[in-house]
Amino acid sequence: MQPGIVRRWVVMLTTALCVVACSERPQDPFYESGIIYCSESNPVNFNPQLDTSGTTADATSHQVYGRLLDFAADSGRIVPSLASSWKVSADGLTYTFQLRKGVSFHTTDYFTPSRPFNADDVLFSINRWRLPTHPYHGVSGGRYPYFESLGLAENIAAVNRVNGYRIEIILNRRDSSFLANLATDFSIILSAEYAQHLQNMGTPERIDHYPIGTGPYKFNSYRKDHFIRYQRHDEHWQNQPSAARLIYDITPKSSLRLAKLITGECDAIAFPAQTELDIIRERENLLLAEKPGLNIGFWAFNTQRPPFDNPDVRRALAFAIDKNTLLEAVYFGSASRAKTLLPAASWAYQGDADDTAYNPVLARKLLDDAGIEPGFTMTIWAMPVERAYNPNAAKMAELIQRYLADVGIRATIVSYDWTTFRRHLREGLHDSVLIGWSADNGDPDNFYRPLLSCGAIPSGTNRAMWCNEDYDELLNEALQTEDIVRRKAIYQQVNRLLYERLPLVPLAHAYRYRAYRDELDGMLINPYGGVRFGGVTKAL
Repeated sequence: MQPGIVRRWVVMLTTALCVVACSERPQDPFYESGIIYCSESNPVNFNPQLDTSGTTADATSHQVYGRLLDFAADSGRIVPSLASSWKVSADGLTYTFQLRKGVSFHTTDYFTPSRPFNADDVLFSINRWRLPTHPYHGVSGGRYPYFESLGLAENIAAVNRVNGYRIEIILNRRDSSFLANLATDFSIILSAEYAQHLQNMGTPERIDHYPIGTGPYKFNSYRKDHFIRYQRHDEHWQNQPSAARLIYDITPKSSLRLAKLITGECDAIAFPAQTELDIIRERENLLLAEKPGLNIGFWAFNTQRPPFDNPDVRRALAFAIDKNTLLEAVYFGSASRAKTLLPAASWAYQGDADDTAYNPVLARKLLDDAGIEPGFTMTIWAMPVERAYNPNAAKMAELIQRYLADVGIRATIVSYDWTTFRRHLREGLHDSVLIGWSADNGDPDNFYRPLLSCGAIPSGTNRAMWCNEDYDELLNEALQTEDIVRRKAIYQQVNRLLYERLPLVPLAHAYRYRAYRDELDGMLINPYGGVRFGGVTKAL
C-alpha cells in the first residue's frame, strides 16, 4: 500500500475514533488541572526494581521515585540527584556518596512519613535486591532482573552507613559502568520507614503496589486497563513547576491514542505508530519530538532448545530473511539497519562490523547440512505491545514467516498478553522471539551484559538463553579499565564473537518519538529510560 493511501486511511479511522473518544471523556474533577498521558499498557507493579518492562519504568521511575544519581535530560551526563556529590577511591573500588538533606517522602492516605530521606533508605533499597537474607528480598517474588543481569549484587562487597547523610559502597572489582547503573530507572530509593511500617502491619507486599517515593508525583489510585492517577508532590526537593495531577490513560490501540490526542482527551501519547507520524507533524496544535534511539530490535533464538543450539542453524535462519525489507515495512524509514547490538549513538559503535545478508540459497544449504529437512516447524513469538525498537512485532513476524517458508521452514506466530508473554519467555517456552532493548544508560555494557551474558539468563533479560564463557570474560575485561580506546577494542572482539555464534539477529536501531499537544511545556525525550513528567506544565 502506498504511503499516501496509508495516511488517508489512518486519517479516516482516526476521525471515526474521535467520535468515540469525545463521547467517552471522563466527567471527573480529578482530570481538571492535570496532564493526561495515553500509555500503551499496564505496569506489572509499581517498583521498577522488580521488572525491566518499559511500561513499568514509564509509570513509576521518574514520576514516583528518585535515585542517587540521574542523567541530565539534555546531555545524558551523570548528575547529582539524591546524592549531592560523590567521590571514587584511587583503586576504583570505594564509592562515597554525600546525601542530600531535606528531601521529603510522599505523604498519602496510606502512609505519613515522620522523617526525611537519609542513609537508612539507601541501605534498605540496595540491600533489598543484593542480599538474599534481607527481610524484603523475597517479597513480591525475590527477582530483581536488571541487577541480576549485570551481576551487581556479586560485585558489591559492602554498603556502609558512614553517618546519617553519607554512605559508601565497596566493590570487589572495578566496574567502569557502576555510576551509570546507579542512575538507571531501576536504581530507585525506597522508604525504609514505610517498609518497617508495612512489616509491622504484616503487609510487606504493599510496598510494590502502593508506592512511597521522593519523586515529583505521589500515587493516588490504579485501575487495571483503565488508569493510573498521581498527585503532585508539593514538597519535592527540586521544586520544579509541575501539573497538579498526572493521569495515565491506559489505551492499548495506537489509533485510539492518536484520536484522543487530536481531540484533547490526552495531552501526550506513548509510541505513535510510524504511519501516524506525518499526521501529527501536519496538525498545528500537535508537536512531535524525535531523537536517535539508544536501542536495538532483534530476533533471538532459544539456544537451549535443539536445533537452535546449533550456530549453523541460527545462521541459516539469519540468511533466510531480508533485513532491509523488514525495516521498510515495519519502521517506514525511522530506523537504521543494525549490524551489532550497539547503535551509532554509542561511543563504542563499530561501523565496519560483520553483518548477515539475505541469501536463501545459502540458508537452505546450511539447513540441509545441519539435517533440518523441509517442513521443519518452529515458533516465532511476537511481543503484543508497541515499542520504539519494534513498533509492530506481529507484522514483522508475518514477514519472517514468509521468508522462512521460502527455505522450507514452517513458522507459527505466538503471542499472549504482555505479562503472560514475558513470564513464558523466562520459562524458555519459545523457539525464537522478536523483542528488543532500550538503553538504561550510555555505557555499552548496558547492551551486552543484560542481553546475552550467562548471568542474565535467570533474570529473564537474556532472551536467547545463551551462555558463553569467552563472551563473559571479554565483558569483564572491558569493565576493568576506564580507557575508552581499550574498551572499544574489546567490544570489537565481542562483536566478532557474536557474529560467529549468532544467538540473535540484530535488526534495527529505531528513532524515539514523543507526540504531545502544544499546551505542554518542558516535554523532553529522556536520553535513557522512561518518560519524565517532573517539570512538565500545561497551559490552561
